[in-house]
Amino acid sequence: RISDDLKWFKKVTTGKPIIMGRKTFASIGKALPGRDNIVVTRTQGFKAPGAFTTGSLPEAITLARGCARGRDVDEICVIGGADIYAQTLPLAARIYLTRVNADIDGDVHFPDLKPEAWSERRESACEKNARNDYGCEFFMLERRSEKP
Repeated sequence: RISDDLKWFKKVTTGKPIIMGRKTFASIGKALPGRDNIVVTRTQGFKAPGAFTTGSLPEAITLARGCARGRDVDEICVIGGADIYAQTLPLAARIYLTRVNADIDGDVHFPDLKPEAWSERRESACEKNARNDYGCEFFMLERRSEKP
């Protein structure tokens, strides 16, 4: 539990379309308010109350672009899982990244990033306290433009 990370996530994603896989949606348990929720699933008949469902990532991206235009925003947020991250990383111009100051076991990991491809700016940090089980740092990474 890192309350400040949830606040950071809300700040970064509110008002924007968000794309996620079925398992990520299930782990959240509901559509997130103030965002166009788009769930990618191969499960026929899957219902995600309050969210759009699509059968493919390209379909989700097309839908998200339309939602972004409708909201007059220039970002689409991809919030997981690992397969969705891996497929969309080549399209990403910006990454909002939280680094948790702990080694935590898990079965899903964000794809490795090539440091030379990204410029990194530290936005803020949080300390371990009553609200946060771990300290963490919040970063914004911008894709470096390729040199001709």
